[in-house]
Amino acid sequence: MPGPYHHGNSPAAWTGVVIAFIGFGIGGAYTVMAEPLGVAAGAVVVGLGGVVGLVLRAMGYGQPPAQFHATPAQKARAQAAAAGVTTTADGVPAPATSTESERSAVSG
Repeated sequence: MPGPYHHGNSPAAWTGVVIAFIGFGIGGAYTVMAEPLGVAAGAVVVGLGGVVGLVLRAMGYGQPPAQFHATPAQKARAQAAAAGVTTTADGVPAPATSTESERSAVSG
């Protein structure tokens, strides 16, 4: 099953792609006009789009790397740990001990 990626739908990705798209448009227009300096300027704008995307990602506007995405089992363990419940490796709550079951019977 695929991870929780959203296929680059982030402000950093969209900004970089839009700037690169504009650069391709500039380069294409100057290619038709046979102006090599204009084509080079378009290539510079395309490169600028990549740099802007990387800078925005570094500023926190991009998608986090894959190692920061938690699997459902990891999320369940984290939630259980926050609630004070012991879990097994797959995120299932561990069986209650006799003192825990006695406390739950008394309190609830």
